[in-house]
Amino acid sequence: MAQRTGEQREHMALLRARRAAEAAEQDDRRMEERRRQWQRDAAYLSRAELEAGEPCRGCGLPLLDGLGDWPPLNQLTPERRGDYEQADARFRERHRDCRSHRWSMAGHQSTHCGYCCPPPPLSDRQVKQIAQILSAAPARTEDLDAWDLTLTCGHVVRRTQHRDHDRYAIGVTDCPECGSRRGVVTSERTGPAGKPGQATEDRLAAALAAAKAKLDRQRAAIQASERAVVDLSEKLNNAGT
Repeated sequence: MAQRTGEQREHMALLRARRAAEAAEQDDRRMEERRRQWQRDAAYLSRAELEAGEPCRGCGLPLLDGLGDWPPLNQLTPERRGDYEQADARFRERHRDCRSHRWSMAGHQSTHCGYCCPPPPLSDRQVKQIAQILSAAPARTEDLDAWDLTLTCGHVVRRTQHRDHDRYAIGVTDCPECGSRRGVVTSERTGPAGKPGQATEDRLAAALAAAKAKLDRQRAAIQASERAVVDLSEKLNNAGT
């Protein structure tokens, strides 16, 4: 069998990178559509509903079961290991096609799916902790490198990340020209980041975009809840006539 030339190997590597980028882009769109569905269905719990014991609106399982965290696997008794393996098997069967992560609340054993189950609302303490992290001193510009990313749409965008990384770590990013999120096909480190303060501007712009997106989701959830209240009120009135 003839060996491939260097050009052929590069071409095959680029094809693999494109397929991986397109898959990452599709997964990103898939999750975005699921988030929109959660908004339409008013599936997000409020903090008060969570603390009142409302079950997950995605899978119906409790979020707060009061059973405590699972111990490390090497510390489980044979009986407890059997319980863990049964719970793990049930989760895998229920979510075998979800292609997502799993999560649970600290101090509780019920396991939830990143694709099926809306994430729980943050507590006031968690919000304060995140605010403190975001308000901390940004990374120094001299510690950042600029990267040129070629996206699935063919456009090239510039991003920065810490110099410790030997490859660009994020598989999907926003394309300003397309106005949508695109998979990253190739990434090329171009050298130190640009002007002083650029990293801070990028960080603040990203935080602002995330905050706006969260606000839009919250507004959509409120609107969906209001529509549900109106609909239920009308049904209740009609039932009494």
